[in-house]
Amino acid sequence: MNCVPCFLALGMCLAFSYQLSAAVQEESLGRPFILSALKDAKRTIDEAYKYSREESLSRVKKRSTSPADVLRLLKQPARDTRSAVRAADYMDYTLKLIQQRAHHLHKRSLNATDLLTPDDLTTIARLTGCAARVRPPSCRTTPQVNTYRTATNLCNNLRNPRRGASNTPFARWLPAAYEDGISQPNGWDPRRRYNGFLLPLVRQVSNQILTTTEVDSDQTFTHLLTIFGQWVDHDLTFTPTSPSIRSFSNGINCDETCEQANPCFPIPIPTEDPRFGSNSQTCLPFFRSAPACGTGNTAFIFGANSVREQINSLTAFLDVGQVYGSEDVQARELRNLTNDGGLLRTNQRFNDRGREHLPFSTMEPNICATRQRISNSSGLEEVPCFIAGDARVDENIGLTSLHTLFLREHNRLARALRQLNPHWSSETLYQEARKIMGGYHQVIIFRDYLKAIVGPNAFFRFLLNYPGYDENVDPSISNVFATAAYRFAHLAIQPFMFRLDENYNEHPEFPSVMLHKAFFSPWRLVFEGGIDPLIRGLVGRPAKLNTQDHMMVDAIRDRLFQFTSHLALDLGALNMQRSRDHGIPGYNAWRRLCGLSQPRNLWELARVLRNFSLARRLLQLYGTPNNIDVWLGGVSEPFVPGGRVGPLFACLITTQFQKIRQGDRLWWQNEGVFTSKQKASLASVSLARIICDNTGIRDVPSHPFLYRPRGSGYTNCDTIPAFDLTPWIDTHPDDNLIDTNGFQVQNQILNQSGDLDGQENEIPQAPQA
Repeated sequence: MNCVPCFLALGMCLAFSYQLSAAVQEESLGRPFILSALKDAKRTIDEAYKYSREESLSRVKKRSTSPADVLRLLKQPARDTRSAVRAADYMDYTLKLIQQRAHHLHKRSLNATDLLTPDDLTTIARLTGCAARVRPPSCRTTPQVNTYRTATNLCNNLRNPRRGASNTPFARWLPAAYEDGISQPNGWDPRRRYNGFLLPLVRQVSNQILTTTEVDSDQTFTHLLTIFGQWVDHDLTFTPTSPSIRSFSNGINCDETCEQANPCFPIPIPTEDPRFGSNSQTCLPFFRSAPACGTGNTAFIFGANSVREQINSLTAFLDVGQVYGSEDVQARELRNLTNDGGLLRTNQRFNDRGREHLPFSTMEPNICATRQRISNSSGLEEVPCFIAGDARVDENIGLTSLHTLFLREHNRLARALRQLNPHWSSETLYQEARKIMGGYHQVIIFRDYLKAIVGPNAFFRFLLNYPGYDENVDPSISNVFATAAYRFAHLAIQPFMFRLDENYNEHPEFPSVMLHKAFFSPWRLVFEGGIDPLIRGLVGRPAKLNTQDHMMVDAIRDRLFQFTSHLALDLGALNMQRSRDHGIPGYNAWRRLCGLSQPRNLWELARVLRNFSLARRLLQLYGTPNNIDVWLGGVSEPFVPGGRVGPLFACLITTQFQKIRQGDRLWWQNEGVFTSKQKASLASVSLARIICDNTGIRDVPSHPFLYRPRGSGYTNCDTIPAFDLTPWIDTHPDDNLIDTNGFQVQNQILNQSGDLDGQENEIPQAPQA
């Protein structure tokens, strides 16, 4: 396209923009120029996406993937999330091109607001796809919303349909702290001082604070508590990174250079690093989280004055999305639609002594082809990755075993419900089993799990009693929860995935696996004894105890995703770099929000941490407590009584789960979601019984999160009451008709005619953010 007329037209538009009325401005004289920039932005981004995908697949095929490749592939957006990320990239880069070209033409800085009329802004938002990402959907076209959750949880809140839905921005409980006030990460300029001090390199902090060669075992809680925490996290948060491995602005590859250019935000390696030594590599690749449409530099288009926000591709609700998926297409792909049983898909090649395995991915090449590399043997059969409702299902074999357990539980429930209600359709069986599973998890998480994490004080004050649904409560996952507070369990991970025999001793045939050899290895479940030895290992061995002297095991601090000679990643450094990427304020800002003291100097910090040596090392790095990365500050605090986090994280985690529960219209205790008899049945759910029903294990700890030596607190499965499904017997089948599209006929009629709107160890009052 010849852009000379475009530049002339833009010049005319600029010269008269302040004199034209709004009506005249609607006929933008710079429209061809704008459309040209939009076309060029789309081409640049599409090419970058395509190049990155082909390059990644080529590396996997050649088995030359680095740990950074594995992490990036794990964090890749898919399906609708990818569309959301692409739309945001289109819009952001279109505006950058408009400003760059206008600056080149007029030799002065111009903001997009100086260049574009309201009609232009509307056009850009529509043509990039961003307008559709923020437009409220119509809940009248979703007849199921009064009975079952949508996969995306759109319309959970009928007045604010996108609240808590998948592919929406994380919430902010405090204003963001970006270096430029809009989108640039803290530490982008290494010479920039914060509160008078330079920010330390995150790898340097990891080396001096987190490293340990010893493991303190938790004598109260099992390793299941740790892996179950990861399981819960994968129901609530997933932050996609950019699909591109190269910068849009200058084309550099983020994994081939230490230059900073969005989305590249590499982690510098300090000189004399004990792991890297004389290695020529000077940084670890790091990709920024993808922005959400209408935030940061593009917020003004939607009438907002906003900072860069990141996308949560999962729903904010405890809806077992890691089993069922968080998008409609994904949910359908995971279902067995070959019969009328309401079942989830299972593996057609392998089974676990007659019990189901997760289905295999059909994606080629195969990132889970790790068997020959880990075993240092050729000729061994490789298997594909498993698939589930969350893409991280294969991250470690302990997590994979939980995915398998709950896949089986859904199918067990669906089969039992079919026996009770043979007239139910496949859709009803699927949705009712899914609904029960959601109730299961809400009960187990609130009754059994959270008290162990935040401690009895916070639990009984804020989480014990259900206050009822409040449509004004925003359940959206907060950025600080996803990026910092709920990453506390990274310091409770053992360096092994334990595998135990029927007597809860080390398995003679399939011994425990070093954690760094348990990443992306579904073949261990297929060829090495299934999930039973792993489940026994989770409930029969203690978690690692996070202590201030022994924080993070090297399996994840120095050997994360290490399959080959490539230098591995550092999970602690990644956590802190991610907080800076997301503009998360520092340690004291969050303590202030929670009503806790804000230490100003070494002595006050030592009093908070009850550890003078640790406080001194932190201030040698950060200069002031205000600068401490919130994740590091949180995990450095001594535990609250009976819990496994300090006062700050107890406050933030408690607050988040309060909001998740109170802002969920379909919470199991809310009026009309379940009958009173169904609620009574759900309230008695037993995680031990779920293990018994779906494995070959015959005796388990009666409280699987509590660590007990074998013989103390273990129960034979025959003595654990079965889950009572009789309250789900449908005695009025004609009132529960569901058509072949899965829409409840009774609700469909109603929706067509009605209105849907209708001291330090004490936990402070949770913030009303």
